[in-house]
Amino acid sequence: MGKTLVIAEKPSVAGDISRVLGGLKREKDYFEGDDYVVSSAVGHLITIKPPDSAEVKRGKWKMENLPVIPQAFDLDPISKTESRFKLLKRLMKRKDVDLIINACDAGREGELIFRYIIEAAKIKKTTRRLWLQSMTPGAIREGFENLKTEEEMESLADAAKCRSEADWLMGINGTRAMTAFNSPAGGFQLTTVGRVQTPTLTLLVKREKEIQAFKPVPYWEVHASFTVKAGSYEGRWFDESFRKPKTGRGERASDKKAERIWSQAQADAIVAHCEARPATVEEEKKPSKQASPLLYDLTSLQREANGRFGFSARGTLAIAQALYERHKVLTYPRTDSRYLPEDYMGTVKQVLGNFGGTVYGDYAGKITTNNWVVPSKRIFNGAKVSDHFAIVPTNQQPKNLKEQEQKIYDMVVRRFLSIFYPPAVYEVTTRISRVDEHAFKTEGKILTELGWLEVYGKGSPEAASDLVPVDADEKAQMDGIEARSEETRPPARYTEATLLSAMESAGKFVDDDELREAMAEKGLGTPATRATIIENLIGQEYVRREERNLHPTAKAFNLMETVSVMKIPALDSPETTGEWEFKLKEVEQGKRTRDQFMQEIQRVTRDVVEAVRGFNPESIEMRETGINDPVSGQPIVETLRDFRSRDGKLVIRKALAGRIMELEEIAQLIEQREVGPLDGFRSRQGWNTFSAMVRLNEAGETELDWGQHEEKDQEPISFEGLEPLGMHPVMNVAVYDTERAFISEAKGKDDKPLFRLPRKILDRDIEAEEVRKMLVDGKTEVLKGFVSKKRGKRPFDAFLVANEEKGKGWGFEFPPRPVRKPAGKKKTARKTVSKTAGKTAGKTAGKTVQSARPEADSTQA
Repeated sequence: MGKTLVIAEKPSVAGDISRVLGGLKREKDYFEGDDYVVSSAVGHLITIKPPDSAEVKRGKWKMENLPVIPQAFDLDPISKTESRFKLLKRLMKRKDVDLIINACDAGREGELIFRYIIEAAKIKKTTRRLWLQSMTPGAIREGFENLKTEEEMESLADAAKCRSEADWLMGINGTRAMTAFNSPAGGFQLTTVGRVQTPTLTLLVKREKEIQAFKPVPYWEVHASFTVKAGSYEGRWFDESFRKPKTGRGERASDKKAERIWSQAQADAIVAHCEARPATVEEEKKPSKQASPLLYDLTSLQREANGRFGFSARGTLAIAQALYERHKVLTYPRTDSRYLPEDYMGTVKQVLGNFGGTVYGDYAGKITTNNWVVPSKRIFNGAKVSDHFAIVPTNQQPKNLKEQEQKIYDMVVRRFLSIFYPPAVYEVTTRISRVDEHAFKTEGKILTELGWLEVYGKGSPEAASDLVPVDADEKAQMDGIEARSEETRPPARYTEATLLSAMESAGKFVDDDELREAMAEKGLGTPATRATIIENLIGQEYVRREERNLHPTAKAFNLMETVSVMKIPALDSPETTGEWEFKLKEVEQGKRTRDQFMQEIQRVTRDVVEAVRGFNPESIEMRETGINDPVSGQPIVETLRDFRSRDGKLVIRKALAGRIMELEEIAQLIEQREVGPLDGFRSRQGWNTFSAMVRLNEAGETELDWGQHEEKDQEPISFEGLEPLGMHPVMNVAVYDTERAFISEAKGKDDKPLFRLPRKILDRDIEAEEVRKMLVDGKTEVLKGFVSKKRGKRPFDAFLVANEEKGKGWGFEFPPRPVRKPAGKKKTARKTVSKTAGKTAGKTAGKTVQSARPEADSTQA
C-alpha cells in the first residue's frame, strides 16, 4: 500500500496534523513519514482565469466584449503562491501516493480550495475528507477515524463552485460594464459591483438617505414627582388607551409611544390640571425570568466584539481563527449555528472539568455539581447545526494569549458557561399614580436570583427594591410637575455590529412573505464572508469608517443611483441576493442541482449587461442642489454624471480622475473656485492614487494641481520675514514652514522648489517640529497614523527621511519588523526594508528610502 498525502489549508494546521500522526520528518514545506505526507496550501492557490478578450486596454474595459460567459471556467495558479501549488502538484503526482486527504477548513471555501487544486493539477487519484470542528489532538484523531468519501462531499463542492463562478460572472461582467459606462471620456473610473457587495451597500445608502431626509418632529413628555411617607419617587404621564400602531415596512413605529404628547397645548393642560394634586396609587408585582443569550455563531461574536471593544468584523474573525488554529482553544469559528449537536454533551462535561484551577473553575464546578448539563433544545439541537456547530471552548487551556485574543476567548467561555446556568429572576413592579383621568407610570426592577448573571460577576442580588414602598390605600402628593420638550431623532448610522445584523437578517427587507420565511436563517453573504465584504466596501472607497460608524461616500450614492435608474435588481436588491444565498444552501443540501443554479446566474448576468448597455444617462431628469454659481447667479443642478448650471454653461463632472466628488466639495469649488487638497484621485491607467487641488479656471474648466505647477493661479509664496526650520542635510537648502507646504525658496531649472513636503501626507498632518527633526537628524522619529491608499486604507507607521531627490527631497523609511524563524531558532530583526518610487533611489545614512510620487501613495498638493 502506498502513502497518503494530507493537504491542509494553512501550514500551521499541517504542522498540527503531522504532530498528531507522529513519526513524520519535516522537509522544507512538508512532513513525511512511512505512511503519510503532510503539506498545505496557503489559502486559495487557484483562481478562475480572467478572459483574455476583455483585459484592460488603454485604461478602460470595452462594452463590446461583454457579457463574458465561458462554456467552461479555466483555472490559473495565483502568481504569488504558484510555487506552493507546484509543490502540491509534485507531491500529488508521486507514484508512491495513492490516497489524498482534503484537510482544508471544514466548510464551503475549504472544499473549493482543495477541489480547485485537484482540478488544476489534473489529478485522478482517490480522495477523502478530513472534517475538523476543532484542532485539539483528540479531535484530529477522531477526524481521521471518520474520514468522509468524495461522494459525501459532492453537494458541498457543487455549492462551492457555484458560489465561485457566480461571483466571477457577476463581478467580471457587472464591474466591467459599470466601469465602461462610467468612463466614457477615456479616463478610468473603476466601478466595482458584486453579487453581495452591492446589495450590502444598498443598506448603507438607504439608511444615509433616511438620515438626510429626516426632519425632527417636536413632542412633549410630562414628568412628575410624588411624595409618600417612605420618601419620593418619579412618574411619567402615559396614555392608557395607547395601542402600538400598525405600520408599513420602512415606517418608524418607534416614534409612536404611549408617553409622547404631540401638542404643547395638551401637555400644558395636563400640567395645569394635575399640579399639586394628590394621586391614588396602585401597584402590580410579578416575577420576570431572563434566560442567558444563545451560544455564539461568528456573526453574533463579531457584532458583540464590535459593540464592546470596537473590533472590526475582520479583526474579530482573525482573532477567533487564531484561537482555533494556533492556540486550539476554540472550535471552528466560521459557523452560522448557535447550537451544539445532541451527542456533544459528553464533550461539554469534559471541557467543564478542564476549567478547574482557572478563573472559570468555580462556575464550571457549580454547573457540574448541580448537574445542569442536561438535554435542552435551546443548547443541543442537531436540526439547527449545519456544517458546523456553535463557537465554544475546547478542552485545551490557553497559554500566552495576547490582550485581544484573551478578550474574545473570555467572551466565548463566559457565554458557554452561562448557557447552562438557570435564568436570572427579577421582580418587576409597575406603579400607576393617577390624578383623575391622568395616569403616571413608575417602574422598578429588583434582581432576586442571579442565575447566569453570576458568570459575569454581578455579585449578590439586591436586597431592596429601587422604589420606595407605598402603604395600602395611601395617597401620594404631587410636589412637582413639568412638560419637557423633546424631538424625534433620525435613525442611527450603521456600525459594523448593526450592519452585520442587517446582513444576517436581510430577509426582513423582502416583501414576499414566503421568501422572507425561507430566508429567515439566510441573509447577505455568509458568516465567513461578511467581514471581507465590509472591508472591500471600505477599500473601494464606497464607505468611510469614522470611529465606529460607517458612512457611504458620494461614490456609493452615485453607484446606487445609477443602478437604481437602470433597474438592475440583481445588483442592488437584498431580496435577489438573499434568494441566491438560499439557493446555494439548497445546492449544498442536494435539493437543487448545480446546472439549475448556474443557468439562472448566466441569465441574470446577461440581463445586467444589457441593462447597462441600453441605458441612456441623458434620460434622467436634473435635480436641484441648492447651490448657485456666484459668478453667473445660475442655480446648479445635478445629473447622473455631472453638476451643471441650469443654462449649461458651467459643467463639472462628478468623476474627476477616477474620484467621485462630494456635494460639499462641489459647493466649495463653485463658491471659492478651488477645493482641496483631496485624496483618492487615480492615474490614467487606474491603479495608482494621488492627491490634488481642484480648481476652476477662468474658462470654467476643472484643473487638477498636485504640485506640478505650484505657482499657477496663486500668488507666489513670500519668504520675507520667515525663519527657516533648518538646512536640508543632503541638498543643503533652507526649508521654510509656509501655509501651503514645508518648502525651499531655492528652485531648480524647471522653476520648481528643490524641496517640497506637503503639510498632510496619506491622511496624516505633518508638524513643523517633526520636519525640524528630519532636517537636523536626517529622519524623524517613527510617525504613526499614515493610511495606505493602495490596500484598503490600512494604517502604517514610518520615518520621514531627508534624501537627495530634487523637487521633493524626502521619502519613507519603514521600521524593522521581526522575521519569523522555524521553531527552536532565535528570532532576529529584519533589516530595514526600502523601496524607491522613482528612477533615482534616495539614500541617506547608507539606507535606501522610498521616494513616492504624486501618482503613487502620497499627498502632493
